[in-house]
Amino acid sequence: MDTTAGRWLAPGRVNLIGEHTDYNEGYVLPLALPLGVTCTATTRADGTVRVRSRQAPGDSVETTAVDLGVAGWSEMPAWAHYPLGVIREFVRRGHEMHGIDLDLDGTVPIGAGLSSSAALSCSVAIALRDLFAPSVTTAEIIDIARTAENVYVGVPTGVLDQSASMLCTEGHVLFLDVRSGEYRQIPFDLDRFGLELLVFDTGSPHHLVDGEYSRRRAECAAAAAELGVPFLRDVRDPAQVEALADPVLRRRARHVVTEDARVLRVVEQLRAGADPRVIGPILTAGHASLRDDFEVSAPALDTAVETAVAAGAHGARMVGGGFGGSVIALTDRENARTVTDSVRKAFADNGFDAPCTFSVTPAAGAHRLPAENA
Repeated sequence: MDTTAGRWLAPGRVNLIGEHTDYNEGYVLPLALPLGVTCTATTRADGTVRVRSRQAPGDSVETTAVDLGVAGWSEMPAWAHYPLGVIREFVRRGHEMHGIDLDLDGTVPIGAGLSSSAALSCSVAIALRDLFAPSVTTAEIIDIARTAENVYVGVPTGVLDQSASMLCTEGHVLFLDVRSGEYRQIPFDLDRFGLELLVFDTGSPHHLVDGEYSRRRAECAAAAAELGVPFLRDVRDPAQVEALADPVLRRRARHVVTEDARVLRVVEQLRAGADPRVIGPILTAGHASLRDDFEVSAPALDTAVETAVAAGAHGARMVGGGFGGSVIALTDRENARTVTDSVRKAFADNGFDAPCTFSVTPAAGAHRLPAENA
Protein backbone atom coordinates (compact mmCIF):
# COMPACT_ATOMS: atom_id res chain seq x y z
CA MET A 1 0.00 0.00 0.00
CA ASP A 2 1.31 3.43 -0.96
CA THR A 3 2.29 5.40 2.17
CA THR A 4 2.75 8.68 0.31
CA ALA A 5 -0.55 9.10 -1.54
CA GLY A 6 -4.07 7.75 -1.88
CA ARG A 7 -7.79 8.49 -1.88
CA TRP A 8 -10.11 8.29 1.10
CA LEU A 9 -13.91 8.53 1.29
CA ALA A 10 -16.07 9.50 4.25
CA PRO A 11 -19.88 9.51 3.93
CA GLY A 12 -22.53 11.98 4.97
CA ARG A 13 -25.39 10.71 7.11
CA VAL A 14 -29.06 10.93 7.87
CA ASN A 15 -30.25 10.33 11.39
CA LEU A 16 -33.16 7.93 11.38
CA ILE A 17 -34.12 9.17 14.86
CA GLY A 18 -32.34 10.89 17.75
CA GLU A 19 -31.97 14.59 16.98
CA HIS A 20 -30.24 16.97 19.43
CA THR A 21 -29.66 14.10 21.85
CA ASP A 22 -25.93 13.66 21.27
CA TYR A 23 -24.76 16.71 23.21
CA ASN A 24 -27.17 15.67 25.97
CA GLU A 25 -25.23 12.36 26.23
CA GLY A 26 -28.21 10.39 24.95
CA TYR A 27 -28.87 7.98 22.09
CA VAL A 28 -28.71 8.38 18.31
CA LEU A 29 -29.54 6.13 15.36
CA PRO A 30 -27.88 7.35 12.13
CA LEU A 31 -27.10 5.64 8.84
CA ALA A 32 -24.35 6.50 6.38
CA LEU A 33 -25.33 7.90 2.99
CA PRO A 34 -24.07 6.60 -0.35
CA LEU A 35 -22.81 10.18 -0.76
CA GLY A 36 -19.62 11.53 0.72
CA VAL A 37 -16.41 13.53 0.46
CA THR A 38 -13.35 12.11 -1.25
CA CYS A 39 -9.93 13.31 -0.10
CA THR A 40 -7.03 12.74 -2.48
CA ALA A 41 -3.86 13.22 -0.45
CA THR A 42 -0.20 13.32 -1.45
CA THR A 43 2.64 13.94 0.97
CA ARG A 44 5.23 16.65 0.28
CA ALA A 45 8.82 17.02 1.45
CA ASP A 46 8.87 20.83 1.66
CA GLY A 47 6.48 21.34 4.62
CA THR A 48 3.84 23.04 2.48
CA VAL A 49 0.16 22.35 3.13
CA ARG A 50 -2.04 22.96 0.10
CA VAL A 51 -5.82 22.42 0.19
CA ARG A 52 -8.17 22.60 -2.78
CA SER A 53 -11.83 21.78 -3.27
CA ARG A 54 -13.63 20.99 -6.49
CA GLN A 55 -16.67 22.75 -5.02
CA ALA A 56 -14.65 25.97 -4.52
CA PRO A 57 -12.20 26.01 -7.45
CA GLY A 58 -11.02 29.56 -6.85
CA ASP A 59 -10.24 29.16 -3.17
CA SER A 60 -7.01 27.15 -3.02
CA VAL A 61 -5.23 27.63 0.32
CA GLU A 62 -1.50 27.25 0.88
CA THR A 63 0.25 27.41 4.24
CA THR A 64 2.47 25.17 6.40
CA ALA A 65 1.68 22.83 9.27
CA VAL A 66 3.84 25.01 11.53
CA ASP A 67 1.89 28.17 10.63
CA LEU A 68 -1.54 26.66 11.27
CA GLY A 69 -2.29 28.63 14.41
CA VAL A 70 -5.74 30.05 15.10
CA ALA A 71 -4.60 33.59 14.25
CA GLY A 72 -5.14 34.61 10.65
CA TRP A 73 -7.83 32.07 9.89
CA SER A 74 -10.41 34.78 9.26
CA GLU A 75 -8.73 35.49 5.91
CA MET A 76 -9.19 31.89 4.75
CA PRO A 77 -12.36 30.66 3.01
CA ALA A 78 -14.81 29.17 5.49
CA TRP A 79 -14.78 25.67 3.96
CA ALA A 80 -11.00 25.44 4.44
CA HIS A 81 -11.33 25.74 8.22
CA TYR A 82 -12.52 22.12 8.34
CA PRO A 83 -9.52 20.38 6.72
CA LEU A 84 -7.01 22.82 8.13
CA GLY A 85 -8.56 22.41 11.58
CA VAL A 86 -8.08 18.66 11.31
CA ILE A 87 -4.41 19.13 10.38
CA ARG A 88 -3.93 21.62 13.21
CA GLU A 89 -5.50 19.21 15.70
CA PHE A 90 -3.19 16.39 14.63
CA VAL A 91 -0.21 18.71 15.17
CA ARG A 92 -1.52 19.96 18.51
CA ARG A 93 -1.81 16.37 19.72
CA GLY A 94 1.84 15.73 18.96
CA HIS A 95 1.70 14.00 15.58
CA GLU A 96 4.44 15.07 13.20
CA MET A 97 2.95 16.49 10.02
CA HIS A 98 5.05 16.93 6.90
CA GLY A 99 3.81 18.81 3.90
CA ILE A 100 0.72 17.55 2.10
CA ASP A 101 -1.56 18.28 -0.84
CA LEU A 102 -5.27 17.70 -0.22
CA ASP A 103 -7.76 17.69 -3.08
CA LEU A 104 -11.36 17.43 -1.96
CA ASP A 105 -14.50 16.55 -3.86
CA GLY A 106 -17.93 16.05 -2.33
CA THR A 107 -21.30 14.69 -3.39
CA VAL A 108 -23.18 15.47 -0.15
CA PRO A 109 -25.42 18.53 -0.66
CA ILE A 110 -23.96 21.41 1.35
CA GLY A 111 -26.25 22.94 3.97
CA ALA A 112 -28.82 20.16 3.63
CA GLY A 113 -28.45 18.80 7.16
CA LEU A 114 -26.76 15.67 5.81
CA SER A 115 -23.42 16.22 7.53
CA SER A 116 -21.26 17.29 4.62
CA SER A 117 -18.93 18.99 7.12
CA ALA A 118 -18.28 15.81 9.12
CA ALA A 119 -17.73 13.90 5.88
CA LEU A 120 -15.13 16.49 4.90
CA SER A 121 -13.37 16.44 8.27
CA CYS A 122 -13.39 12.65 8.56
CA SER A 123 -12.08 12.07 5.04
CA VAL A 124 -9.10 14.32 5.79
CA ALA A 125 -8.60 12.79 9.23
CA ILE A 126 -8.37 9.20 7.98
CA ALA A 127 -6.00 10.29 5.20
CA LEU A 128 -3.70 11.95 7.75
CA ARG A 129 -3.93 8.92 10.02
CA ASP A 130 -2.89 6.51 7.28
CA LEU A 131 -0.11 8.73 5.96
CA PHE A 132 1.36 10.11 9.19
CA ALA A 133 -0.12 8.54 12.34
CA PRO A 134 -1.25 4.92 11.85
CA SER A 135 -1.58 4.32 15.60
CA VAL A 136 -4.44 6.82 15.94
CA THR A 137 -7.65 4.98 16.86
CA THR A 138 -11.10 5.41 15.39
CA ALA A 139 -12.27 6.99 18.64
CA GLU A 140 -9.46 9.54 18.36
CA ILE A 141 -10.38 10.27 14.74
CA ILE A 142 -13.94 11.02 15.82
CA ASP A 143 -12.67 13.33 18.55
CA ILE A 144 -10.20 15.07 16.25
CA ALA A 145 -12.86 15.70 13.61
CA ARG A 146 -15.33 16.94 16.20
CA THR A 147 -12.73 19.19 17.86
CA ALA A 148 -11.77 20.67 14.50
CA GLU A 149 -15.38 21.68 13.92
CA ASN A 150 -15.85 22.96 17.48
CA VAL A 151 -12.62 24.94 17.80
CA TYR A 152 -11.56 25.93 14.29
CA VAL A 153 -14.98 26.39 12.69
CA GLY A 154 -16.90 27.53 15.74
CA VAL A 155 -19.83 25.08 15.68
CA PRO A 156 -20.36 23.36 19.07
CA THR A 157 -21.56 20.04 17.62
CA GLY A 158 -21.75 16.77 19.48
CA VAL A 159 -20.23 13.55 18.14
CA LEU A 160 -23.22 12.24 16.17
CA ASP A 161 -22.05 13.27 12.71
CA GLN A 162 -18.42 12.19 13.05
CA SER A 163 -19.40 8.90 14.72
CA ALA A 164 -21.84 8.11 11.93
CA SER A 165 -19.29 8.89 9.23
CA MET A 166 -16.68 6.65 10.87
CA LEU A 167 -18.67 3.79 12.39
CA CYS A 168 -21.68 3.09 10.18
CA THR A 169 -21.77 -0.10 8.11
CA GLU A 170 -23.60 -1.06 4.95
CA GLY A 171 -27.16 -2.29 5.49
CA HIS A 172 -27.36 -1.10 9.10
CA VAL A 173 -28.26 1.84 11.27
CA LEU A 174 -25.83 2.69 14.07
CA PHE A 175 -27.25 2.58 17.60
CA LEU A 176 -24.82 4.74 19.57
CA ASP A 177 -24.87 5.48 23.28
CA VAL A 178 -23.06 8.81 23.24
CA ARG A 179 -22.21 8.74 26.94
CA SER A 180 -20.50 5.37 27.01
CA GLY A 181 -19.35 5.29 23.40
CA GLU A 182 -20.83 1.81 23.06
CA TYR A 183 -22.51 1.09 19.76
CA ARG A 184 -24.32 -1.68 17.95
CA GLN A 185 -25.10 -2.23 14.28
CA ILE A 186 -28.85 -2.71 13.78
CA PRO A 187 -30.03 -4.33 10.50
CA PHE A 188 -32.12 -1.98 8.37
CA ASP A 189 -33.03 -3.91 5.24
CA LEU A 190 -35.40 -1.71 3.26
CA ASP A 191 -35.37 -3.88 0.12
CA ARG A 192 -36.57 -6.92 2.01
CA PHE A 193 -39.75 -5.12 3.04
CA GLY A 194 -40.33 -3.25 -0.22
CA LEU A 195 -39.54 0.11 1.34
CA GLU A 196 -37.64 3.25 0.37
CA LEU A 197 -36.17 5.96 2.54
CA LEU A 198 -36.57 9.21 0.63
CA VAL A 199 -34.56 12.33 1.34
CA PHE A 200 -36.00 15.72 0.42
CA ASP A 201 -33.33 18.42 0.38
CA THR A 202 -35.59 21.44 0.76
CA GLY A 203 -33.00 23.85 -0.58
CA SER A 204 -33.32 25.91 2.60
CA PRO A 205 -29.76 25.80 3.97
CA HIS A 206 -29.38 25.33 7.69
CA HIS A 207 -26.87 27.53 9.49
CA LEU A 208 -25.41 26.24 12.74
CA VAL A 209 -22.96 29.07 13.31
CA ASP A 210 -25.64 31.76 13.66
CA GLY A 211 -26.25 31.19 17.37
CA GLU A 212 -29.48 29.20 17.44
CA TYR A 213 -27.73 25.83 17.74
CA SER A 214 -25.57 27.16 20.57
CA ARG A 215 -28.66 28.59 22.24
CA ARG A 216 -30.36 25.19 22.20
CA ARG A 217 -27.32 23.60 23.81
CA ALA A 218 -27.28 26.25 26.52
CA GLU A 219 -31.01 25.80 27.15
CA CYS A 220 -30.56 22.04 27.52
CA ALA A 221 -27.70 22.56 29.97
CA ALA A 222 -29.80 25.03 31.97
CA ALA A 223 -32.75 22.63 32.07
CA ALA A 224 -30.53 19.79 33.27
CA ALA A 225 -29.06 21.99 36.00
CA GLU A 226 -32.50 22.98 37.24
CA LEU A 227 -33.56 19.34 37.30
CA GLY A 228 -30.45 18.45 39.29
CA VAL A 229 -28.92 16.08 36.73
CA PRO A 230 -25.64 16.26 34.78
CA PHE A 231 -27.39 15.91 31.40
CA LEU A 232 -30.96 15.55 30.20
CA ARG A 233 -30.19 11.93 29.35
CA ASP A 234 -30.35 11.32 33.11
CA VAL A 235 -34.03 12.26 33.31
CA ARG A 236 -35.76 8.87 33.38
CA ASP A 237 -39.38 9.98 33.69
CA PRO A 238 -40.76 12.55 31.21
CA ALA A 239 -43.09 13.76 33.96
CA GLN A 240 -40.04 15.20 35.76
CA VAL A 241 -39.73 17.79 33.01
CA GLU A 242 -43.02 19.38 34.04
CA ALA A 243 -41.32 20.62 37.21
CA LEU A 244 -39.42 23.20 35.16
CA ALA A 245 -40.94 26.65 35.71
CA ASP A 246 -39.55 28.21 32.54
CA PRO A 247 -41.79 27.12 29.63
CA VAL A 248 -38.93 27.33 27.12
CA LEU A 249 -36.65 25.09 29.18
CA ARG A 250 -39.59 22.75 29.77
CA ARG A 251 -40.16 22.36 26.04
CA ARG A 252 -36.47 21.84 25.28
CA ALA A 253 -36.13 19.19 27.97
CA ARG A 254 -39.34 17.45 26.92
CA HIS A 255 -38.01 17.04 23.40
CA VAL A 256 -34.70 15.54 24.50
CA VAL A 257 -36.23 13.14 27.03
CA THR A 258 -38.93 11.91 24.65
CA GLU A 259 -36.50 11.73 21.74
CA ASP A 260 -34.21 9.41 23.67
CA ALA A 261 -37.25 7.25 24.35
CA ARG A 262 -38.13 7.25 20.65
CA VAL A 263 -34.64 6.04 19.74
CA LEU A 264 -34.94 3.15 22.18
CA ARG A 265 -38.39 2.23 20.82
CA VAL A 266 -37.16 2.17 17.22
CA VAL A 267 -34.13 0.08 18.17
CA GLU A 268 -36.34 -2.36 20.06
CA GLN A 269 -38.60 -2.79 17.02
CA LEU A 270 -35.78 -3.21 14.51
CA ARG A 271 -33.77 -5.60 16.67
CA ALA A 272 -36.88 -7.75 17.03
CA GLY A 273 -37.07 -8.03 13.24
CA ALA A 274 -40.27 -6.02 12.95
CA ASP A 275 -41.47 -4.63 9.65
CA PRO A 276 -39.89 -1.14 9.58
CA ARG A 277 -43.28 0.32 8.68
CA VAL A 278 -44.12 0.21 12.40
CA ILE A 279 -41.51 2.88 13.16
CA GLY A 280 -43.15 5.39 10.81
CA PRO A 281 -45.37 7.04 13.44
CA ILE A 282 -42.38 7.32 15.77
CA LEU A 283 -40.48 9.26 13.11
CA THR A 284 -43.42 11.62 12.60
CA ALA A 285 -43.78 12.12 16.35
CA GLY A 286 -40.09 13.05 16.43
CA HIS A 287 -40.72 15.76 13.88
CA ALA A 288 -43.62 17.19 15.86
CA SER A 289 -41.36 17.36 18.91
CA LEU A 290 -38.60 19.13 16.96
CA ARG A 291 -41.17 21.55 15.56
CA ASP A 292 -43.14 22.34 18.70
CA ASP A 293 -40.85 21.67 21.67
CA PHE A 294 -37.37 22.26 20.27
CA GLU A 295 -38.50 24.85 17.71
CA VAL A 296 -35.87 24.07 15.08
CA SER A 297 -38.10 23.32 12.11
CA ALA A 298 -38.97 25.63 9.21
CA PRO A 299 -41.99 26.07 6.88
CA ALA A 300 -40.46 24.06 4.02
CA LEU A 301 -39.57 21.21 6.38
CA ASP A 302 -43.08 21.12 7.86
CA THR A 303 -44.64 21.18 4.40
CA ALA A 304 -42.51 18.25 3.26
CA VAL A 305 -43.35 16.17 6.34
CA GLU A 306 -47.08 16.88 6.32
CA THR A 307 -47.41 16.30 2.58
CA ALA A 308 -45.38 13.08 2.57
CA VAL A 309 -47.48 11.57 5.35
CA ALA A 310 -50.73 12.70 3.71
CA ALA A 311 -49.55 11.05 0.46
CA GLY A 312 -49.07 7.70 2.20
CA ALA A 313 -45.58 7.76 3.70
CA HIS A 314 -45.43 5.67 6.87
CA GLY A 315 -43.54 8.43 8.64
CA ALA A 316 -41.45 11.51 7.98
CA ARG A 317 -39.27 13.94 9.91
CA MET A 318 -36.72 16.68 9.52
CA VAL A 319 -33.10 15.64 9.98
CA GLY A 320 -30.01 17.48 11.13
CA GLY A 321 -29.60 20.50 13.35
CA GLY A 322 -32.64 22.25 11.93
CA PHE A 323 -33.58 25.74 10.75
CA GLY A 324 -33.60 24.36 7.21
CA GLY A 325 -32.06 21.35 5.51
CA SER A 326 -33.68 18.02 4.70
CA VAL A 327 -36.58 15.70 5.49
CA ILE A 328 -36.67 11.90 5.36
CA ALA A 329 -39.79 9.90 4.52
CA LEU A 330 -40.26 6.15 4.92
CA THR A 331 -42.53 4.91 2.14
CA ASP A 332 -43.53 1.82 0.22
CA ARG A 333 -41.42 1.43 -2.90
CA GLU A 334 -44.45 1.50 -5.18
CA ASN A 335 -45.68 4.69 -3.52
CA ALA A 336 -42.37 6.58 -3.62
CA ARG A 337 -43.21 8.38 -6.86
CA THR A 338 -46.59 9.52 -5.51
CA VAL A 339 -45.00 10.84 -2.32
CA THR A 340 -42.27 12.61 -4.29
CA ASP A 341 -44.68 14.20 -6.74
CA SER A 342 -46.99 15.30 -3.92
CA VAL A 343 -44.17 17.04 -2.06
CA ARG A 344 -42.98 18.74 -5.25
CA LYS A 345 -46.50 20.01 -5.95
CA ALA A 346 -46.91 21.26 -2.38
CA PHE A 347 -43.62 23.14 -2.66
CA ALA A 348 -44.72 24.75 -5.90
CA ASP A 349 -48.09 25.68 -4.40
CA ASN A 350 -46.38 27.30 -1.41
CA GLY A 351 -43.79 29.20 -3.45
CA PHE A 352 -40.82 27.07 -2.35
CA ASP A 353 -38.10 26.01 -4.76
CA ALA A 354 -38.43 22.41 -5.93
CA PRO A 355 -36.69 20.04 -3.50
CA CYS A 356 -33.87 17.76 -4.58
CA THR A 357 -35.12 14.23 -3.90
CA PHE A 358 -33.24 10.95 -3.75
CA SER A 359 -33.56 7.52 -2.19
CA VAL A 360 -30.92 6.18 0.21
CA THR A 361 -29.86 2.84 1.63
CA PRO A 362 -27.38 2.44 4.51
CA ALA A 363 -23.82 2.69 3.18
CA ALA A 364 -20.36 1.91 4.57
CA GLY A 365 -18.45 4.26 6.85
CA ALA A 366 -15.19 6.05 6.10
CA HIS A 367 -12.52 4.03 4.33
CA ARG A 368 -9.54 4.16 2.00
CA LEU A 369 -10.46 3.59 -1.62
CA PRO A 370 -8.76 0.72 -3.47
CA ALA A 371 -5.74 1.64 -5.54
CA GLU A 372 -7.49 0.68 -8.77
CA ASN A 373 -10.02 3.46 -8.16
CA ALA A 374 -7.32 6.07 -7.70
